[in-house]
Amino acid sequence: MASSLQFAPLSGVSSTRSDRSLPDFRVFRCRKPTLSVRCSGGEPSSSPAMAAGGSDFDAKAFRHNLTRSDNYNRKGFGHKKETLELMNQEYFSDIIKTLKENNYEYTWGNVTVKLAEAFGFCWGVERAVQIAYEARKQFPDEKIWITNEIIHNPTVNKRLEEMEVKDIPIEDGTKQFDVVDKGDVVILPAFGAAVEEMLTLSNKKVQIVDTTCPWVSKVWNVVEKQKKGDYTSIIHGKYGHEETIATASFAGKYVIVKNMDEATYVCDYILGGQLNGSSSTREAFLEKFKSAVSKGFDPDKDLVKTGVANQTTMLKGETEEIGKLLERTMMQKFGVENINNHFMSFNTICDATQASSFDLMLVIGGWNSSNTSHLQEIAEERDIPSYWIDSEKRIGPGNRIAYKLMHGEYVEKENWLPKGPITIGVTSGASTPDKVVEDALIRVFELKSEEALQVA
Repeated sequence: MASSLQFAPLSGVSSTRSDRSLPDFRVFRCRKPTLSVRCSGGEPSSSPAMAAGGSDFDAKAFRHNLTRSDNYNRKGFGHKKETLELMNQEYFSDIIKTLKENNYEYTWGNVTVKLAEAFGFCWGVERAVQIAYEARKQFPDEKIWITNEIIHNPTVNKRLEEMEVKDIPIEDGTKQFDVVDKGDVVILPAFGAAVEEMLTLSNKKVQIVDTTCPWVSKVWNVVEKQKKGDYTSIIHGKYGHEETIATASFAGKYVIVKNMDEATYVCDYILGGQLNGSSSTREAFLEKFKSAVSKGFDPDKDLVKTGVANQTTMLKGETEEIGKLLERTMMQKFGVENINNHFMSFNTICDATQASSFDLMLVIGGWNSSNTSHLQEIAEERDIPSYWIDSEKRIGPGNRIAYKLMHGEYVEKENWLPKGPITIGVTSGASTPDKVVEDALIRVFELKSEEALQVA
């Protein structure tokens, strides 16, 4: 699900239904360990992915067996056509359709809109939501739970809430799986779930509906391969993000780095301070990454063989640069002829996140969406006036906007729309429905129309 910006729907969900089942579609086209499963939103007190069942637990074999069990489903339940028609009804946008049909650029009145080609709902996100919809249709009367938000979009999650898909409750940062009973249905979201959570649910004999994005599963395969070869996984991600927590749970030894600076620190440590001198002692290393390393991690022993993996919503270019930096570091340390014994290459980047000239940019997506935050980051780094909003409700009253910067700072601004004809760049996170974007653009059109009337 990665972040790119190449310029090329639910906030207004029309349905206010609160019944649990979906409407008719005639109108529309191992061992048992003792577990303490931590909420992905919290900061783990130690490793975010403690080995399930001990060091001999084979996560790959467990997942292989789980996917072949009778209580597991990741392909839907035969209701794809109906659910996609319902999603189209709820999320479709005529404005976005017009933009795509006109080479991603169109003018309404005195507003020209340029749409990013890598835009909005990616295939993995659409698939996840569609399977979740199918689950409610397949199990109209059963309790349905979900281990995390299906995607990071508030209106999509609100729609599932209306269908009575309930979040696993959390107390003191720990998920309370005791509420789940045999016979219940549990959805694993697009970001995946930690292997400990899967094991807990498997032991409970519940129906597991797995909507994990295939790109995320691909990363799991990479870290499992690195684990088998005794490579330490350098995971480019955010250690408190549910996707990275899940990925780390399938890894062996790992370090999670959130950006190039942290990756450079790791590489400098490998080279004994000969890269840029940013690293320090072993104790300082372990303190810096205390919440972002595997249990018992020793940088002096565990950075001899390394490989790279990533949280799929991180910036594509930065992940690639981290991989190149690590490869150069291992070459310098161990010699070009030995690189294959010390570094494992990778290719696990989803292309949903990668600009053009315009007066300002609207970045639209959930404020807890990593993917969307990186779109805002791209705009800010290129000094483009950019406004990250989660819905059209942030625009107004009047020519006013409330938005967030890439690091999460909340900002309010008056007179954000320039007077006269303007060109707006528009992009949205991989979890943002077209309808949410349309609603925001309609607010812009309304403000510019009011301006024109005032001038007249």
